[in-house]
Amino acid sequence: MQTPDGLPAEIDLTRPSAARVYDYFLGGAHNFEIDRQLAEQIAAMTPNLAATMRSGREFLRRAVRVLLDAGIDQFLDIGSGIPTVGNVHEVAQAANARARIVYVDIDPVAVAHSHELLAGNEHATAILADLREPKLILDQARASGLIDFDRPLGILLAGVVHFIPDADRPADVLATLRAAAAPGSFLVISHSTFEDQPQEMLDAQRLSARTATEITLRSRADITGFFGDWTILEPGVVHMPLWRPDSPSDVDEHPERFGAFGGVARHDRAAG
Repeated sequence: MQTPDGLPAEIDLTRPSAARVYDYFLGGAHNFEIDRQLAEQIAAMTPNLAATMRSGREFLRRAVRVLLDAGIDQFLDIGSGIPTVGNVHEVAQAANARARIVYVDIDPVAVAHSHELLAGNEHATAILADLREPKLILDQARASGLIDFDRPLGILLAGVVHFIPDADRPADVLATLRAAAAPGSFLVISHSTFEDQPQEMLDAQRLSARTATEITLRSRADITGFFGDWTILEPGVVHMPLWRPDSPSDVDEHPERFGAFGGVARHDRAAG
């Protein structure tokens, strides 16, 4: 069954979705009134939040370009949301038309819209799965025929690990994903933090409890730990605008105001 909008009937449109709120802040069209209401409430508390969302997307694009330069041509983008303008497949396929992308999201609306947006793109698809079930994600990505885990790939976790509470053992989830990757693979993470944040930002983050995916803020040390023993690229795990900006003028005077750290790590082959 489908709604008049062509979406699966089981989708609950009475509760806001983190993916659709994110889409709204990025200027996308794949959101509903319930999402816009929550977004406006959050924006009233933190007027720069839309800029924060854009900063996260810009960090992801810069990281993808670095991976492309390193020869990566396949990407597993977990917690992708709705692939609006400038998302991973557009950046990757602009450089390599045969680059392959598997988007993964927990939100059925995000996945349904992704299928619409990716129609006719034989090198990209979207699957419905929960990051807390990494083995299922790996199985589905493999079954898609687009990801070859015997070759290096880019695992992208932009703005998603903070949706896993400590009780669900995010470190174990990340370890499972890292273990599936071939040497030469890369891991990209951006994650919200409480460090250097004003109280109004912390209060706004707590509004995420109204969605099905509440945010857990973590320290730089905690976020760094998610990379395991992989080699973290320079400049390390830093406030997102500080990670390899395209030019010095792109760095905000107060990069900490965007409320998240970002980093990229490489899986180096063990010596011997």
